[in-house]
Amino acid sequence: MLQPGAAAKVGKMSSPKPADGSYFQLYESRKGVFPKATDGFYRRLKWGIMIVTLAIYYITPWIRWDRGPYAPDQAVLVDLANRRFYMFSIEIWPHEFYYVVGLLVMAGIGLFLVTSAVGRAWCGYACPQTVWTDLFQHVERWIDGDRNAQFRLQDAPWGSQKIAKRFGKWAIWLFIAFWTGGAWIMYFADAPTLTVDFWTGQAAPVAYATVGILTAITFIFGGFMREQVCIYMCPWPRIQTAMMDEKSLLVTYKDWRGEKRGSVKKAKANPGEFGDCIDCNQCVAVCPTGIDIREGPQIGCITCALCIDACDSVMEQVGRPRGLIDYITADDAEAEAKGAETPPTWKTLLRPRTIAYFLIWASIGLGMLFVLGNRTRLDIAVQQDRNPVYVQLASGEIRNNYTAKIRNMESRPREVEISVFGLEGATIWEGGTARPAQQTKFVTHVAPDSVAKVRVFVVAPPAAQESTSYVMQVRGVGDDAETDSEELFFKRPGNE
Repeated sequence: MLQPGAAAKVGKMSSPKPADGSYFQLYESRKGVFPKATDGFYRRLKWGIMIVTLAIYYITPWIRWDRGPYAPDQAVLVDLANRRFYMFSIEIWPHEFYYVVGLLVMAGIGLFLVTSAVGRAWCGYACPQTVWTDLFQHVERWIDGDRNAQFRLQDAPWGSQKIAKRFGKWAIWLFIAFWTGGAWIMYFADAPTLTVDFWTGQAAPVAYATVGILTAITFIFGGFMREQVCIYMCPWPRIQTAMMDEKSLLVTYKDWRGEKRGSVKKAKANPGEFGDCIDCNQCVAVCPTGIDIREGPQIGCITCALCIDACDSVMEQVGRPRGLIDYITADDAEAEAKGAETPPTWKTLLRPRTIAYFLIWASIGLGMLFVLGNRTRLDIAVQQDRNPVYVQLASGEIRNNYTAKIRNMESRPREVEISVFGLEGATIWEGGTARPAQQTKFVTHVAPDSVAKVRVFVVAPPAAQESTSYVMQVRGVGDDAETDSEELFFKRPGNE
């Protein structure tokens, strides 16, 4: 069922034709939402967040970060071809994907924390749909004028002026949408190189397809669907609603103070009969989803708080206290209606639920930082040959064959030493079957930021045991003290 006050409604449906031949509509057609410009603390906050988020999105791919001569110098890069993720000094390999999972878990818990504390603040300030819609609406006001001018232009017949404004506005929207899609692909390849390839027709087809799809989505969602995405398409409002309770801060109209509504003139003529709300509808005029906050909590409210700015401005003009519409919890609203004092906002935010979310969020973050700071950039993974499991030499000694993958996760070439421990009388060598005399370790070269596959042979004297546990270790040569090891079993006859 549609929420009361939701101005954006879709479709038309008529009942079966009654006997008198009349029809009535069950659903109202969508009405365009043209928010009025306003000013105030929350409007300036939205301006700041919009500028910061858009700047991060468009500029980040162009930031350079020196990782040495063997690694890309783009600060943030998702290198799918080489299966790497770079973020400034951090490099994530495929086997370290748990860091990405950890970041996603932190993002989810962070949203739970924000929602339980201040309601749908994500939707109101930082959601991409909100940010780009806000940007498109500013462009619309610049071309078409403010709310009333937009209504007049919508109702006006098509003429030269309307055509010029419509196509001018759509051209700017399309330009923004195109650069939005273009900026996205820059995160997956070197931005300057990809830009040249894109405009010279040498980029991969997937790059052009991605830009086209994202351009269309941004243009349609930000320019034409707007509040419909927030109210009908996005599942997040339903999820957020389940996470809020009576102690969550919400944008609330204080009906016990505002009702009964009446103009300033009526209130002066009838003292005590009317509340503070003068029914100016400014809260509705500035709402980006077109709802009336005075009708209570609604799924269409994204808690952007622009109605607070508009109402506070009106209250100042008519000489009445601010806060008729305010951020307040349901519990505090009930207490305030009864005349009781409400606690300060910081006490409202510090409650067991938000503290628990924060501790979980912080623990995951600190744990990831600890693991990240203590990880080695040298890694070994060993696979024993299964056919044959072992080879018995003419001398009676037993040889096991292995394939070792040495991962060098630094942007420089490295010399590494491979050795074995815990296998008495063992000899180890690399490459062919020609056996060096009594060699217990050898040195091999690993290219920067790559995995070297090394053929390893280990020979040990026969023993009573069918298999012996031992360790194969890789260690940096010289001042490079990093090590990694893997426990193996040396196979002998009787252990096939």
